[in-house]
Amino acid sequence: MGVSLIDNAQVTSKGQVTIPQEVRSRLNVAGGDRLTFICEGDYAIVMNANIYALKALQRAMEGEAERAGLTAEEDIIALCREVRAEIENL
Repeated sequence: MGVSLIDNAQVTSKGQVTIPQEVRSRLNVAGGDRLTFICEGDYAIVMNANIYALKALQRAMEGEAERAGLTAEEDIIALCREVRAEIENL
C-alpha cells in the first residue's frame, strides 16, 4: 500500500474537519465511527479506531498461543470446546 495525498481539508474555528469521501472510503468509516490519531513529529496518521484496536490486540497477543501450548489448529478447537463446556455449566 503506497502513500498518496488524496485531498486537503480545512479546520473550522471549532477544530472540526470534514473528511473527504475518498478518505472515508479508504478508512472504511462512516458517521458516528471513531478515528485514532497517531502523531509523530510534525505529522499524524489517521486510522479507523476499530482497526487500530485490533492491530494493538494482535501485537499484544503475539506468541501467546505458543506459550499456552496451542501449536496446532486441533489444540485451539479443543480449547474452544473446553471453554464452551465451562460456560454452559455456569
